[in-house]
Amino acid sequence: MDIEEGGLTVSVPEARDGASEGTGSGVFFNPTQELNRDVTVAVLRAYRDREPRAASYLDAMAASGVRGVRAAAEGYDVTCADVDPDAVELAAENLAANGLDGETAHRDVNALLYDEGPFDIVDLDPYGTPIPFADAALANGRNLVCVTATDTAPLCGAHLNSGIRKYGAVPRNTDYHPEMGLRTLISALVRTAARYDKAARPIVSHVSRHYARTYLELESGAQAADGCVDELGYVDHCEDCLWREPTRGLIADPVDACPVCGSDRVLTAGPLWLGAVADPDFTRAVRREVTDDMGEAKRARKLLGTVARELDTPTHYDQHRLYKEWGEPAIGMDEFVERLRGAGHEASRAHYRGTAVKSTASIPEMREAVLGGD
Repeated sequence: MDIEEGGLTVSVPEARDGASEGTGSGVFFNPTQELNRDVTVAVLRAYRDREPRAASYLDAMAASGVRGVRAAAEGYDVTCADVDPDAVELAAENLAANGLDGETAHRDVNALLYDEGPFDIVDLDPYGTPIPFADAALANGRNLVCVTATDTAPLCGAHLNSGIRKYGAVPRNTDYHPEMGLRTLISALVRTAARYDKAARPIVSHVSRHYARTYLELESGAQAADGCVDELGYVDHCEDCLWREPTRGLIADPVDACPVCGSDRVLTAGPLWLGAVADPDFTRAVRREVTDDMGEAKRARKLLGTVARELDTPTHYDQHRLYKEWGEPAIGMDEFVERLRGAGHEASRAHYRGTAVKSTASIPEMREAVLGGD
C-alpha cells in the first residue's frame, strides 16, 4: 500500500504493531514510529548547520526504506541496507518513485560498515536491542550515530538478567524506569565508543511509547573518550523513603542502608550515563526544524520543547507517589513545579510521563516547598 509521510509517497507493506523499522529480517512498516522519523528528519536538518561537512547517511536496517527516503529528500547521500532482498528492492523502488538518488545494499550492516565505512551519519533502528550493531556503527561512524532501542523491559530492569547480559550494566526497575532505560542504553554506547578512542556524547534523546532514542555526536581521541567515561556512574535508590543519590565513577561503592530512613532495601544501578542526555541549544534548533508537513509535528514540538527544558538529573520523582506518601491530594503539575522554583529549587517536568518531575530538591525540601508547614 502507498502512504504519505513528510510530503513523500512511499510503498510499504502492512504494518506490524510494536515493531521498529527493521529487524534485520522481513519487511514491514510501523506507523507508530512516525514521531521517531519526524524527529530524525528535524535532527538531520539542524545537524547540517552544526556540521556542514556531514553528507553520507546509512539507513542500517532499511525495511521499507522510508527513513532513508526521507533523509535523501533532505539532500543526504543515502545508503539503505538490509539483509532481506525484498526490503532492498522496496527501498530502491521508493527512492526512484520520489525521484531521489540513493544507494541500496543487500548486506549485513556490520560487514557493510567495516567494508565501506566510514559514514558521516549511521542510523540504527532495529527491532529489539541495537547492541549487536553498536561496535560496527561507533567504530565506523564519523559524526553522528542515531540509535533506537525497543527492548525497554531489559533496559529498565524489568527483565534484569537480560539487561545485564545485553548492556553490561545492572538496571533497576524503579519509579523512574524510562530514565533508567535511556541512561542504561547511553552508558553501553558510550563504553563501546570508548573502546575505539571515541567520545559519544548525546545531543538529543527521548523516550516515547515503547522505545528509547538517542543521537550521539562522535569525537575522536582518547582524551575525549575519557571525558565521556568520567560521566558514567551509579545510582543508589531506597525503595522505602525514595531517597536516591548518583555517584560518578566505574567502581561501585553501594550503601548498606539508606542514610535517610535506615532501610536496608537499597538498590544500586549502573554503570549509567549520569551526564546530560541532550544539548538544550541543539534541541531547540531541532524543534525549529519541525515543519507542518510532518504528521507528528505537534507532538514533536511539544516533546522537543520539554526535552530542551528538562533538568539533567538522572532520576525523576512521580508526583502522585509523593502525594500518596504525604497523605495529601495532588495539585496540578505546572503549579507543583512553580512552587519548587519559587522556593529556590531547580525543577522541570520530564518529557516521557505527565506526572514526572525532576528537581535538585530532596523529598523533605519538596514537601516544605509545596505544602509549607502542613
